[in-house]
Amino acid sequence: MPAEALAGYLRAQATEFLRALRLHREAGAGAAASEGSVEAALALRRAARRISGSLHTFQAVLDPGWSEAMRPELAWVSGTLALEHACSARLERLLQALHRLSGTGALPARGPAGAGASGGPGRSGAAARSSAPAAVAARGGSPSASSAAGTTTAAPERGSLTVGAAKAGALLDRQLTLARTRAHSTALQALGSSRFHAVADKVAVLASEVPLAPAAPATDLRPLAEAARERLVDAVAALPLLTAGSPYNAEALVHGLSPDPAPHPQDAPWHQVRLLLRLHRYAREVLLRAAGAAEAAGTPAGTEPAAPLTAVVLPAAPPHDLRLLVAGEALDRHRDASEASAAAAHAARTPRIAPATAYALGVLHADQRHEVEAARYAFQLSWQKDVLGSSQGGPGGPDPVRPR
Repeated sequence: MPAEALAGYLRAQATEFLRALRLHREAGAGAAASEGSVEAALALRRAARRISGSLHTFQAVLDPGWSEAMRPELAWVSGTLALEHACSARLERLLQALHRLSGTGALPARGPAGAGASGGPGRSGAAARSSAPAAVAARGGSPSASSAAGTTTAAPERGSLTVGAAKAGALLDRQLTLARTRAHSTALQALGSSRFHAVADKVAVLASEVPLAPAAPATDLRPLAEAARERLVDAVAALPLLTAGSPYNAEALVHGLSPDPAPHPQDAPWHQVRLLLRLHRYAREVLLRAAGAAEAAGTPAGTEPAAPLTAVVLPAAPPHDLRLLVAGEALDRHRDASEASAAAAHAARTPRIAPATAYALGVLHADQRHEVEAARYAFQLSWQKDVLGSSQGGPGGPDPVRPR
């Protein structure tokens, strides 16, 4: 499978990066920020992640000096733009959980000040919608039954928990709003810095010319993509999937009372699997693009096409394997719940808070750790379906780009 397919993919993502950057500038920032700027920032991050991930997976095909210099810069762009959005999502997730745990129903609609310039509802709304069913599934219950019970049955007054939940929500609002404001300022400074302009200039060059290695024309992309899949399989094999196969095992609550403010050590391998799964998905996108180009050019996959791949019109995005998406969403929920539990624990360490507030934050922390456990259970189910449902192609089912 020729390296020109990778070049076409990188050119397409670079074009998307530049288009998103133009839309972001046209939509405005700061006080004039609109929902269009939020969507543009998300598109900017998506393109940066895909370029960086492809540089990592297919680095043997690319100029080594150029790719090694580009990858950390693209990671810096994506990470800087993600901070503000993550703070908004975390705040809404925690406030939703507080209202659910207090039995007060759904979270009231938040105004622009609560939503923030980052457009938190885009990610956090989905996270909040998915967290409750995941928790119910992990406990062996029915999401629909739980939802009905939550809307038709009024919970009794819980005294200190209800009072503490209000104060805990106010404390979290102050802390995460401050963090979001700082992240917003950091993102604005980054987008106006000479460092970002240098990255944008390099991406603009990438949109027209991809620096390939001298041996690239003779290099097959499929072994490189297979290596990315094998790294994912090895990382998943190191996870405690047997423990995660039990819907309620309290494993995620271990170290819950530790005074150490460092993140849970058991979360790091799951976060690593999430990143490797993303790299695997991006590698599949490159191969699917190459397969589509070869099919459109009338050439069997794995052979040289009769026409240049750049001359073939391809769909904007290749189809994704549904099971890969389900597994990725479970790991996204795991990451969101893990970060939310850390935010609740950080708030609980605030000096001189009332006992009722500390109690509510402790309950909130435990709830989010249960969400972590539920996400691990959901991933384990998805992964076992992938492994048992196909004998070839690894996670995500049979590889559609391999010659049969």
